[in-house]
Amino acid sequence: MSLWMIFKVAVLAIFRNKTRSLLTCLGIIFGIAAVIAVLAIGKGASAMMVAEISQMGNNLVMVFPERKQAGVVHQGLGGGQNMTAEDVIAIKNELSHLVQFASPQVNAFCQLMHQNKNWSTRVQGVSVDFPDIKNWTMKEGRFFNEQEERRASRVCVIGTSVASNLFGEEEPVGKTMRIKNMAFKVVGVLNSKGANNWGDDQDDTVMAPYTTVSRVLQGSAFKSINMMNLSLYDMDDLDEAKREITAILRQRHKLADYQDDDFETRDTTEIMNTIGSVTGLMTVLLTVVAAISLLVGGIGIMNIMLVSVTERIKEIGLRMAIGATPFMILTQFLLEALVLSAVGGVIGVAAGIGVAQAIGAMKHWPIVVEAGSAILAFGFSAFVGIFFGFYPAYRASKLNPIDCLRYE
Repeated sequence: MSLWMIFKVAVLAIFRNKTRSLLTCLGIIFGIAAVIAVLAIGKGASAMMVAEISQMGNNLVMVFPERKQAGVVHQGLGGGQNMTAEDVIAIKNELSHLVQFASPQVNAFCQLMHQNKNWSTRVQGVSVDFPDIKNWTMKEGRFFNEQEERRASRVCVIGTSVASNLFGEEEPVGKTMRIKNMAFKVVGVLNSKGANNWGDDQDDTVMAPYTTVSRVLQGSAFKSINMMNLSLYDMDDLDEAKREITAILRQRHKLADYQDDDFETRDTTEIMNTIGSVTGLMTVLLTVVAAISLLVGGIGIMNIMLVSVTERIKEIGLRMAIGATPFMILTQFLLEALVLSAVGGVIGVAAGIGVAQAIGAMKHWPIVVEAGSAILAFGFSAFVGIFFGFYPAYRASKLNPIDCLRYE
């Protein structure tokens, strides 16, 4: 009997019990669907995180003052008053071979007014380098220039959310709005970036020269800044840049060798590694659950095949009596198990992709289905069929044809 004929016999045996065959495949279907859905959602989440982090800045390194503590309450990063704009200028000048752009940042939460409309949002005081650091382009108008920064001019650029809520259909560029009852001229509107992964509207912002925000809006007697944003030429130089930044700031802040740093550095690679480790751990845990489902499906295939062998003992004896060898019997039952698991694998891959797409549509998440993961999942389902189908097939091949023909 040829291999093709053995395959046809195996398929016909499966289709004789359609309902039982389908129920046998369910474990494989659920396991493969879970694997595909988990991997697709996990890859999509990672891609979304990478895209979100890339929006944070171009080769970004952030430096924050020491954490400020009032009593037992920590005010968090940026709460100290030990870092100044002069620190940023010194770093940019001394590390010009490493640092491409640098900007201080001071923040103030202010009430905005234009005619009879008002809006509250955060005003960021930054330098002219800030758009290059943050990969932020202009929708209308321009960003403020170095002369306006030096003079602490009352000019600003606004995000699209501020433009919509404060100006409506009116053209904002060239108009005047009031920030803390002080007149500011709008010189530009930023392109939209939308909400970040934490749900914050990145377009709900106003940017003005840090000199203006510090002197006019904060009215602070200190020259402190909330943070500095640095853009490196190449992230391969990150370790060297962080060492040099640390050395410069420790020297400028006159810290002794035994004293700890009074600042903290953060960079996008740290954030990406943290997010990657979390998403990777979740993917592993969910994949283990899916693998358990596959294991249960494989055991189900083995049990059903054992039942099938018992039900078809006379058929096996008859085949052996007319010339079927033990190898042919072994091959037939192995093919039955393989077909069951392969069909379950195909349905599971399709179901997994469908579930992932449905979840992505409901939650507005990107879904990344890789052909490699689908092929791997299908291959694993076939392996499960062969592995768990071998014992029933081996048992069928070792039956005595005379005993089989006498079996009642």
